[in-house]
Amino acid sequence: MTTAESILKKHHLRVTQFRLDVISIFTSAGRALASHDIEEKLHDADRITLYRTLKSFEDKGIIHKAIDGTLTQKFALCEAQCNEHHHHDEHVHFHCLKCENTFCMDHVYVPKVVLPSGFTAEQTNMIVNGVCESCS
Repeated sequence: MTTAESILKKHHLRVTQFRLDVISIFTSAGRALASHDIEEKLHDADRITLYRTLKSFEDKGIIHKAIDGTLTQKFALCEAQCNEHHHHDEHVHFHCLKCENTFCMDHVYVPKVVLPSGFTAEQTNMIVNGVCESCS
């Protein structure tokens, strides 16, 4: 069984060639991807099917939004312990100012933020902008 197949089965999603292809694109990329990045790699991909696939992957804990401060929505593969009830994606996202790629820093965590009484955080994001190792 391939990595993509095991991911789909773990998250109780039907194994289709399209889903396998999308997961393979994420696993080989090594960075966060926008939907247009994925479309470029899929031949004759239906845009609606891609958006629905990305939404179901996010809902099931396979991918998460990689917030990088740009106007482009990007997604990245989640860690193995993510599921549909809880994403463990409170890590830093690194955005390279030269190549415009965004990387998950899975082992660099967003520090705990203590808010004043009456405020409740729903989500915390931290973006580090700089130059990646490929562009250095």
